[in-house]
Amino acid sequence: MNSLENLIKNKKAKVAVIGLGYVGLPSAVEIAKAGYKVFGIDTKKQRVDSVNKGKSYVLDIPSKELKGLVRSKKIISFNNHKSLKKADIILICVPTPLDKNKVPDVSYIRSTVQEIAKYLKKGQLIILESSTYPGTTREVILPELGKRKMKVGRDFYLAFSPERIDPGNKEYKLKNIPRVVGGITKKCTKLATDFYRSFITARVMPLSSAEAAEMTKILENTFRLVNISMINELALLCGKMGIDVWEVIEAATTKPYGFMPFYPSPKLGGHCIPLDPFYLSYKAKEYNFWTRFIELAGEINEQMPHAVVTKVIWALNLKNKSVRSSKILVWGAAYKKDIGDPRESAIYDIIPDLMRKGAEISYFDPYIPKILLKSGFLKKPIILKSVEYNPKILKNYDLVLILTDHSGFNYDEVAKKSKLVVDIRNAIESRKHKNVSWL
Repeated sequence: MNSLENLIKNKKAKVAVIGLGYVGLPSAVEIAKAGYKVFGIDTKKQRVDSVNKGKSYVLDIPSKELKGLVRSKKIISFNNHKSLKKADIILICVPTPLDKNKVPDVSYIRSTVQEIAKYLKKGQLIILESSTYPGTTREVILPELGKRKMKVGRDFYLAFSPERIDPGNKEYKLKNIPRVVGGITKKCTKLATDFYRSFITARVMPLSSAEAAEMTKILENTFRLVNISMINELALLCGKMGIDVWEVIEAATTKPYGFMPFYPSPKLGGHCIPLDPFYLSYKAKEYNFWTRFIELAGEINEQMPHAVVTKVIWALNLKNKSVRSSKILVWGAAYKKDIGDPRESAIYDIIPDLMRKGAEISYFDPYIPKILLKSGFLKKPIILKSVEYNPKILKNYDLVLILTDHSGFNYDEVAKKSKLVVDIRNAIESRKHKNVSWL
């Protein structure tokens, strides 16, 4: 029987990817492109059916590429876990959300590991890629797998390697983004490192433990949360002082060392940055340690949608217009430009708040045809559909609120043809427009 080392070396290992979302599907595709046979697993039948038809629902994965891999039988997907018994390597790419009290919900990991345990066999390598708090691999996954009376590092192997996918990034894709890997034992780390090196062209860095790898991902995203929250706070202060924060950031960037630019946003979105730091806050309390920077940064981030709504109200007031009955076009539903991902987007706070205040809201996003709004501000969930954009429609609105600066649009034209604009992203760079206000 071939050892796992040889199966990886010859790319004969069968790889199961559990969770076919924004992380799992790109991983499955890249691994299959390297020559491995991949089993995709997801509880959502719609995703499984789409993959098996070669239809991609992730912007960074072309359907043509996926269809080729499906036709060549490099990828086949299931909405059950039976294929795990054939797998040599298993990647866990399931969601790790926070509950309403910002406590990590690892139930998806637990239920996935319970399924893995049913089919666990000698020689298998299990790798967790989902963002989580330090200790999850050892404290949550290992005990469940250990019930099978097999020893980690000898009978099966367990490691953590955080995904670093940046949706919409045209320069850095999964294949050329460096990876860090930490296993429960040295053998676990080596096997996982060998596996990633077989399809990742960038550096794959082995670490001393799974906990070090888990903490690495938390550090990366805490760094961004704290710095963007700091610049958001400065943006609000600059607004009160009559200073253009965008000019200040551009000026500070001329310093050739010791400064890294961060930019204001209506709220940090996506799955990672707004959530990951609070995994650490949760874990820190076990050690009677309070992560005050994280808590403060999170507080500022949560206040930003309210600050945006206040900015809209002031812009209307200065034109003797009440927010009630005002027609407002929200430009952008995605949490960042040029992607179709609205997770944790500011729209889920801003639109319901403006509706509660009596505004008539429409939105436009070329990547997101509809959004489902659920909020304490609303009596019941509401589905909004994106309007079709034509510069002529701008005159129909009292105010255009730019939350996402998607590429390919003439924002100077937007300014000229709109009655009022509140630009949160500095999409309109020219300061000659008197009807535009910036964050």
